[in-house]
Amino acid sequence: MAEVLLEACAVAKHFGGVKALRDVSLTIRKGEIYGLIGPNGAGKTTFFNCMTGLYVPDGGGFTFAGATLRADEPHRAAESGIARTFQNIRLFANMTALENVMVGRHVRTSAGVIGAMLQNAATRAEEMAIRQRAIELLHYVRIEDRADDLAMNLSYGDQRRLEIARALATEPTLLCLDEPAAGMNATETAELRELIDGIRRDGTTVLLIEHDVKLVMGLCDRVAVLDYGALVIEDVPAVVQKDQRVIEAYLGA
Repeated sequence: MAEVLLEACAVAKHFGGVKALRDVSLTIRKGEIYGLIGPNGAGKTTFFNCMTGLYVPDGGGFTFAGATLRADEPHRAAESGIARTFQNIRLFANMTALENVMVGRHVRTSAGVIGAMLQNAATRAEEMAIRQRAIELLHYVRIEDRADDLAMNLSYGDQRRLEIARALATEPTLLCLDEPAAGMNATETAELRELIDGIRRDGTTVLLIEHDVKLVMGLCDRVAVLDYGALVIEDVPAVVQKDQRVIEAYLGA
């Protein structure tokens, strides 16, 4: 049993009378690929948003790497070692692919406003290091030949890869992917699976929200299922697939 990296403890989120999350508790272990699935409206993205500082939970909370997670603002989550992508791609459309990744890298740098204005030797050296690391990450996700292209001009699949590269630039301990395979064809999905598996092999824990159940069941070590904001089951894929409550949640009773 690997050590617990992230623990959600009775996390609740309400929007007026709608209970988007109902006391959700789950654990993600270091070094695994953890799947989070459920029908539309089940609360999956709301869970991500509570964990990464876009929403403040109405109840419960998170511990990360053994400490209370202060994710009341997105930058705090990034500083703690949690990076994410979005269900709807959120790139800087009028910046190049290289510039998009460099933006993500700045969370791990030390130059402040004064250094940026003065452009002293230390700041210039740091900026060169940021650029080099961004180039390496574009190569890692296999779009290094598009480095100088505007993000808006990349194909859909390449934009997904670019968003992952930008998230990796923050040096996350936990990478959270929100429906990365949405809109991909079979070839792109197979390449994405290889990329995610490689990210885990290289030492980053992955939390995956995905509607492609075949991808989830073939890739994830453990899977949690949400329905109407509540946790239905958390177990290995073989057990989850056979659970009658999961079958009913997807197909109806």
